[in-house]
Amino acid sequence: MFENLTGRLEEIFKQLRKHGKLTEKDVDTALHEVRLALLEADVNYQVVKEFINRVRERAIGAEVSKALNPAQQVIKIVNEELIAILGEPEHLKLSGAKPRVIMLVGLQGSGKTTAAAKLGRLLRSQGERVMLVAADPYRPAAIKQLQTLGERLDVPVFADEKVKPPQLCLQAQNKASQGGYSVMIIDTAGRSQLDQDLMDELSAIRQKVDPVEILLVVDAMIGQESVNVAKGFRQSVPISGLILTKMDGDARGGAAISIRSVTGVPIKFLGTGEGLDALEIFDPTRLASRILGMGDVLGLIEKAESAVDQKAAQEQAERLMAGEFNLEDFAHQLKQVRKMGPLGQIMEMLPGGLGQMAKQISPQEAEKQFKITEAIINSMTPIERRHPDVLNASRRRRIALGSGTQVQDVNRLMKQFRETQRLFKTIKKSGTRGLSRFLG
Repeated sequence: MFENLTGRLEEIFKQLRKHGKLTEKDVDTALHEVRLALLEADVNYQVVKEFINRVRERAIGAEVSKALNPAQQVIKIVNEELIAILGEPEHLKLSGAKPRVIMLVGLQGSGKTTAAAKLGRLLRSQGERVMLVAADPYRPAAIKQLQTLGERLDVPVFADEKVKPPQLCLQAQNKASQGGYSVMIIDTAGRSQLDQDLMDELSAIRQKVDPVEILLVVDAMIGQESVNVAKGFRQSVPISGLILTKMDGDARGGAAISIRSVTGVPIKFLGTGEGLDALEIFDPTRLASRILGMGDVLGLIEKAESAVDQKAAQEQAERLMAGEFNLEDFAHQLKQVRKMGPLGQIMEMLPGGLGQMAKQISPQEAEKQFKITEAIINSMTPIERRHPDVLNASRRRRIALGSGTQVQDVNRLMKQFRETQRLFKTIKKSGTRGLSRFLG
C-alpha cells in the first residue's frame, strides 16, 4: 500500500545523505518534498502541516547540527514523528466477566465478516475459547459466509435469522456463558452509508450485551473517506478501536497515517490479505519502519516462527553451517518461505540492502521464479538433488525438458545455489560480519 510513498521518501533521504553538513535550506528543501509526498499519499492536510512543523523545529535545532551524521538524524526525527502520528499501540481489553463481548461495526463492504473470522482465529491461537455471532440478517448470504468461515476455523457460529439482532446477541451471550466461552465476537449489520436505523440497532445491541470492545472495521482503500466514516460512527457508539482492512491493496495509504490523529481512535489491527491468518496487531513503530523503507524485521521473524517447524529449522541450520547444504535443503527453504505468506508482503519487510534488492523484482515475477525453481528441482533424481556436482550438460538438458524450462533456467538455478553455498561458507568463517554487506 505504501509503495509509492516509500519510494518518494527513500529518494528524498538519499539526497539528504549527500550533504555532509545540513543547512537550514537543505532541511527546508527536503521537508518540502516530504510534504508533497505525504499529500500525494492522501494524508490529511492538517496532519501533514503539523507533522512538517514539528520535524522542522527539531531538524534545524541543536539535535541535528551537533550530530555526527546530520542526515541520519533528520531521518530519525521523521521516523519518530511518524510514529507519534500513528499513535501508541493499544491492545484489546479482554478483562471482566466471561464471555468478553467484542462488537465489530462498519459499513457494508468493509470486510467486517472476514475480519470477525480473522480476529476469532487470532484470539483462539492465544488460548481463548471463541464464539462468533452472525448478527447481520439483511445482507444476502452474510450469515452463510460467517458459518463457512467458522467451519474452516472450527469455531462455532451462533445464528438465527428469525430473531432481531439485539435479542439474538443476548441469546448468544447466554449460550456462550453456559458453554464456557471466553470471547464472543459479533458481526453486526452494515449499510452502504451511515443511517439512523443502523445506529439505533448498534445502540440496542450494545445495551443488551455490554461489549468490552467496539471495533470499527474500515476499508483502507476508501482513503480520506475512512476518516469521515470513523467520525460518523463515533458520534453514535463509543468506538474503542479500529481494524483497517485491505492494507495489502494499491491505495495510497494516507488514511492509515491520518486516522488516529484526526479521530483520536486507536488502530488495533491491520488486515493484510485475504487469508484468515492475514491480520496483524497494529504496531506503529513497525509500520513507520515499513513506510520509511527500513523493513520490518520483527514482523518477518514472527511470520517465520508461525510458519516454520522449529526442530526442522534447527537441523537445517546445523547442516548449513556444516557445509552439507544441497538442493533438497534449498527446495525445503523455498517451501518454508512460501508458507510465510504472499511474497509481496515478505519482500516489503526486508531491511536495508536486502529490501532494495527485493524491489528490483515484482512479487509476480518472484512467484514465477519460485515455481520455475520448484519445477526444476522436482525434475531431478534424489541423487542429483543430494549431490549437485553430478549435474553435467546432458543431465541439465534432461532436467530442463522434464520441467518445461530452458537449460539457461537450470544453469541460473545452479548459480544461485552456488552463491548461497558461498554465503554460508563466508558466515562460517567470519561470523555474521559476512552478512553486513547485504544488510547495509
